Amino acid sequence: MHRRRRTALLLTAAIAAAPLLTACGNDAHPGAAAVVGGERITVSQLENRVDEVRAAQRAAVPDEAQYQQAIARTGSLTRDTLHGMVLDRVLERAAKDAGVTVTDREIQQMRSGLEQQAGGAEALEAAWLQQYGIPPQRLDENLRLQLQAQKLAQRLGTDTSRPEFWQALSEAGKELDIDLNPRYGDWDVQKSSRVDAKVPWVRDVSSSPEAPQPL
Repeated sequence: MHRRRRTALLLTAAIAAAPLLTACGNDAHPGAAAVVGGERITVSQLENRVDEVRAAQRAAVPDEAQYQQAIARTGSLTRDTLHGMVLDRVLERAAKDAGVTVTDREIQQMRSGLEQQAGGAEALEAAWLQQYGIPPQRLDENLRLQLQAQKLAQRLGTDTSRPEFWQALSEAGKELDIDLNPRYGDWDVQKSSRVDAKVPWVRDVSSSPEAPQPL
């Protein structure tokens, strides 16, 4: 999705499905899915986040056939989840650099408004899970990021669809010196987005569907 077309829900919009990548040989950072600002996002942390989504999907869709359909619709969940985890940290750095803060009260106000629109708390949680892959226990955390994005754009005198906003994220990404494990692709600093790695030691295994368990 082109960055200029993204809305305030930029951090949760589904990324177009892409081939699953796996790397051969040694990783530069063993056990790390990514290194952001010198801090590791471990493969275990990534797997736990994917587990949360799959567990929420299972609870929401007890029928086996419907559950398998939900899995098929989110076949790139592992890569999309890592994209979100990295972008969250980029946004937090950009917001910090701009002096943007978000209070718990603001989060609750936003949540209350969304619950009214959705028809209740459970309806909102179901919508966030289905549309954006955000499990109920991560909803407030995600709303904080949405508010950070909105307030950062306001501080910059723009909105989240404009180049000025994405330039701020790009600068934050440069500061953080993001390094992805090749099996998950590369990080495009200019676009603030994960992209598939085009390196000779990466092979495409997309012919095998992603299992319900995280990879």
